Amino acid sequence: MKNWMLGLSGLAATVLAMPLSANADTFSLWTRSDSSTFMPKLVDAFNASQKEHHADLQIVPVNELVQKYAIATAGGTAPDALSLDLIYTPAFAAAGQLEDLTDYAKALPYFNALSKAHISVGTYKDHIFGLPFSADGSVLIWNKKLFKQAGLDPEKGPKTWAEIRSDAEKVNALGGDIKGFYFSGNCGGCNIFTFTPLIWASGGDIFSADGRKATLDTPQMRDAIAFYQGMVKDKLVPAGSQTDTGANFFAAFATGKIGITPSGSFAIGALAAQSPDLEYGVTPLPGEDGGSSSFAGGDNFVVTKGTKKLDAVKAFLTFSYSLEGQKLLARNGSLPVRGDLAKEALAGLDSRYMIAAEAMAKGRTPYSTVFNDLINSANGPWITMLNTAFFGGPDSIEPAIQTAQSAMQSIIDTAP
Repeated sequence: MKNWMLGLSGLAATVLAMPLSANADTFSLWTRSDSSTFMPKLVDAFNASQKEHHADLQIVPVNELVQKYAIATAGGTAPDALSLDLIYTPAFAAAGQLEDLTDYAKALPYFNALSKAHISVGTYKDHIFGLPFSADGSVLIWNKKLFKQAGLDPEKGPKTWAEIRSDAEKVNALGGDIKGFYFSGNCGGCNIFTFTPLIWASGGDIFSADGRKATLDTPQMRDAIAFYQGMVKDKLVPAGSQTDTGANFFAAFATGKIGITPSGSFAIGALAAQSPDLEYGVTPLPGEDGGSSSFAGGDNFVVTKGTKKLDAVKAFLTFSYSLEGQKLLARNGSLPVRGDLAKEALAGLDSRYMIAAEAMAKGRTPYSTVFNDLINSANGPWITMLNTAFFGGPDSIEPAIQTAQSAMQSIIDTAP
């Protein structure tokens, strides 16, 4: 807040130096620690760009943000706005804790260029409560050096499940501690991000569009699980995958000893910083016989219901959606959320970011008001099904799917 208790001469100088506004104010903004590479820079740039409004940023540990915000909204101490993992938008909207942004959103001249997956999961009962803010897309990456050593074309990534399998076999045959494929086998969040696109690209899904029906019991799910199970059975995947809760989601590939792994666009910047000599390619996650899909991840920008700082919040969003804001995001760890500015925002950066951005723009985000219970819970039906079936025998797939289908539907049926 500006201190307006100035002397007359000081006040006069201030009036001459800057325009005054009745709307001048500071708004509080929370973000998860995953956003710490770009959010402080974006906030600093916004605060320096004009004098009418000011954002007061608080970074909250990623594993604490959702619970902390829920407690704060119940106690009347919530921030004015929040950069929220987009998959939680339906839950907070259903609880009546978010401001309806429908009119504001649809009046934006670039509304139709905003990430459609973010908008879809930000919508509850035909009203928009969350707008796209930051983005990450899931992709498939491969080690070019290992491909070359295995006699494969290092510039050609796999485009079908059969090609993934074949390429992984050839890399695996190099022997030693080199393995053809890697995934975090005991991580629900990792697998919703990188495994589900295989199903989407093959014509299947895990929920109905409104999130009210579990749809695990499909041929696409059976085939996708059998695909992973087969690579595990034939030891194309390191044994440690079975117990990996996400700690090695990125780290395994960064060692240079994994041929292929599903990952996210964040890996491009991380590999440049941690493994600058690693040669790798990026391609969309394929369907069984071709096509592709991606999990559109990242954050939605939400506003706490009843805030008195809506003008300041809108000013921050306007800045974030500008070319300057989109460039700041792109240069510090987030894909642009405005498709019409993506090429400009990513200009001069690693060309692999554009591959990820295009995949994300065509991607999807599962919709559920109980996403955490279904997917992210360490003992939830999603990861229980996958871990049981990935690392079991052929006879484990059907009971694992049926058990998860029933458990998921039960959870959904009790949701608001």
